[in-house]
Amino acid sequence: MIDMGMLNLRVRRGRRRRRTGRRAFVGLLLLALLGTASAATAAAPARAPSPVAATAGPSAAAAAAARWGDRRLDEATFLTTHNAFTNYEDSRWSSVNQAESVRAQLDNGVRGLSLDTHWYERSTWLCVISFGSDCYPSNVYLCHGDCKTFAGATYALPRQSFHGTMQSVVDFLASHPQEVVTVFLEDYVSAEQLAQSLGRVRGLPEMVFRADQWDVRGHGWPKVADLVTANKRLLIFSDRSDREHLGVMYDKSWTVSNYWSLGDLGNDLGCVSRWSDVPLDRQEPGFRRLFTMSHHRNVPTVMTAALDNGAKLRDRIAGQCRTATGGRDPNFVSVDFHRLSDGSGHTPASIVAELNARP
Repeated sequence: MIDMGMLNLRVRRGRRRRRTGRRAFVGLLLLALLGTASAATAAAPARAPSPVAATAGPSAAAAAAARWGDRRLDEATFLTTHNAFTNYEDSRWSSVNQAESVRAQLDNGVRGLSLDTHWYERSTWLCVISFGSDCYPSNVYLCHGDCKTFAGATYALPRQSFHGTMQSVVDFLASHPQEVVTVFLEDYVSAEQLAQSLGRVRGLPEMVFRADQWDVRGHGWPKVADLVTANKRLLIFSDRSDREHLGVMYDKSWTVSNYWSLGDLGNDLGCVSRWSDVPLDRQEPGFRRLFTMSHHRNVPTVMTAALDNGAKLRDRIAGQCRTATGGRDPNFVSVDFHRLSDGSGHTPASIVAELNARP
């Protein structure tokens, strides 16, 4: 008679032995693989960590090289809009510097934006007297002066949050992987307030160019194609010096800039420095500052911008600013109403394209 209890016991013991054998085999296999990996690691030469490692593959790098060539950032020129946020489309401004929204400006070839950042403290009074149309929370907004004084002039409704505008910039860059955008801040907020606002922009940290991590002081500006390949395609400058730790460069340390105004009549064409202690032709060993050139009047109008944006702009670059800077072209050409011109056949966009075509 078969003892079923003994038979079941033997079956269970056999299964345990098979499982133990499989585990031993797997363990030996893992040890062999780990040993091979360790040997390969030990044999490989050590590499210093690089903050500029490319995030794109060979095809993207080839596309960047085809688009930008070998030009360094300080050898390229970008169309820039003065007070880009004061426009007819993003909010109800009564006095504007541009005709179209920030996103439309980018879509139409603008690659530099000047923005004014201010802190707005929520006002119950404004909420009440506006019948609920101005009940905005405390935040960093884009204002042209105080954010509570004159609706349409120093601020506009709907209020334009800084992080919302920066989100538009990042979204544009995400959908245009070969492009580089620079933002210039006239900055009236604290570093903490700016950090909180930037922290709300999705995808921004991955795109911000850090001059310290790229050792620009020691090696000069990188090639534009390298910025594209590494996906560090957003540069941010501020006129405040205490936010470099945020990746926001202090413009007086990294750029030269001419005085911003053409005067009321538009005839102040001389190219003189914005800062008395930073001449336009400043020379520094191994490093060349970016040149931001402003070309607009005290008070913007469609008519005066049309008069200023054509042959006058082209002649000023060639005749005054190129001489004042020691023979170099501007990296950023900042204008009002960037699509207007004088009918000469020269527009801000065509002038920028002409400068980029120079050897």
